[in-house]
Amino acid sequence: MRFQFLLGEIGNGLRRNLSMAVSVVIVTMISMYLLGLGLMGQRQVDTMKDYWYDRVQVTVMLCAEKTRFTNCAGEATTDAQRTAIKAELEALKPTVKEVYYESRDEAYERFKQTYKNSPLARAGESYFADSYRVNLNDAGKFDVVASSIKGMPGVADVQDQKKLLEKFFTFMNTVSWAAIALSSLMVLAAVMLISTTIRQTAFSRRRETGIMRLVGASNFTIRFPFVMETVLSSVLGAVLAMGMLWATVRYGVVGFLSQTLTDTAFIGVADVYYVAPFVILGVIVLSSLTSWVTLRRYLRV
Repeated sequence: MRFQFLLGEIGNGLRRNLSMAVSVVIVTMISMYLLGLGLMGQRQVDTMKDYWYDRVQVTVMLCAEKTRFTNCAGEATTDAQRTAIKAELEALKPTVKEVYYESRDEAYERFKQTYKNSPLARAGESYFADSYRVNLNDAGKFDVVASSIKGMPGVADVQDQKKLLEKFFTFMNTVSWAAIALSSLMVLAAVMLISTTIRQTAFSRRRETGIMRLVGASNFTIRFPFVMETVLSSVLGAVLAMGMLWATVRYGVVGFLSQTLTDTAFIGVADVYYVAPFVILGVIVLSSLTSWVTLRRYLRV
């Protein structure tokens, strides 16, 4: 009977304060969605790191005629120099996993396919050079290869793709942390709204709570309906946010990006399933604690 009474009080409270409950749902939904985007961004960065660091390459650029690299002296790499460079790279095994040669024409064609909208794709192959592309067993061993190859006759430059990727990953991390920071502000707004909602709701029902205290109702019985109203509204907002996040990943990432950019790795809906329980549990704890503290500190019931 007592449990049915509490359920009835919760239902009556939600009906009486429907607009405030909807406000809590909306604010919670937006804040948790932004938080989810930030967390998904972090997981995407980790996924891409695992994918690309295993495929990172060292590019040994060879000299071309009239090149500006000081080691080339304006002359193209000779066949003898190519042979010596490749022999030096082969001697670095097992640090070096694989070495293959890419001509200027092949580099230009690959660039056109990968970056077809870039101005360089229309500028011609004169901006490209022959090169050796080197796969490493350990992406962190770039300095070993660079120190052995740089300065050899016929070598224009040694480029490490990992450094370029780290700049991209730094940018991605910054964006995801910005989303988390923005969501933190929204969470603060949600906490303030919950506190205000509790105070207004309790004030509007002060006569009922006064009667309950006169007939001997415990503090738990008086506070529980207020807390559950807030928790239910907050959880509904969190569930809606996770639904929006699932739709974003399912149709935006898995359904579009992974189909368009087939040469990289993306997160999937399994990552949403992993994050969602923690987000919803956090919302339950935060909303219930905020409600309970507000009732004890300000309303004195």
